[in-house]
Amino acid sequence: MFYPSLNCALPAHIARALMLTLVAVSMTPALAADESAASAYKELEWIDLLPQEDLDALMNPPEYLDEIVDGSEQDTLASNLSAAENELATGRWESALVSTRVVDSLDGEAIRLPGFIVPLEFGEDEKVTKFFLVPYFGACLHMPPPPPNQIVYAEYAQGLELSSIYDPFWLEGKLATTLTENEVARSAYFMAVDQLEPFE
Repeated sequence: MFYPSLNCALPAHIARALMLTLVAVSMTPALAADESAASAYKELEWIDLLPQEDLDALMNPPEYLDEIVDGSEQDTLASNLSAAENELATGRWESALVSTRVVDSLDGEAIRLPGFIVPLEFGEDEKVTKFFLVPYFGACLHMPPPPPNQIVYAEYAQGLELSSIYDPFWLEGKLATTLTENEVARSAYFMAVDQLEPFE
């Protein structure tokens, strides 16, 4: 579920899940590009959207996380709110969990990126025209959202008939380092989508 304040530390079990996701992505070889994919788009992985300082911080979580028991009082968002108000107190790792820092060299790049769609707006024909692209299913819906630099706000004028939010897609388009914020989440990247296709 979404928490209104994005400037807060995450419960330990969510933070550990995020770390495991990042480790898995960083250890997985790059996905082979579909033969039909246009060579004009640079294929990226989610980890490519993280500035090195954020990646370094996320790969080195604080030791106290290992001491927190899932479901305990220390594992709640409320127990972390006071410390989260002060970025100096939260440290580099906690700061990276809510980071809006971007990879500047990606601004204006034509890219290809896989992910899951979180619908935000629909056209008159009930097709999704504005949405967040996220790296894993359920992000922004069932738990706190990923860091803003791991969310891409996308607009697709043609619209997508989305039959299931469980289905991943490849998106192709021009990436911009633009901050977008709404009641669902905050994104540090924007994509004007040229085309998309099911991830296979």
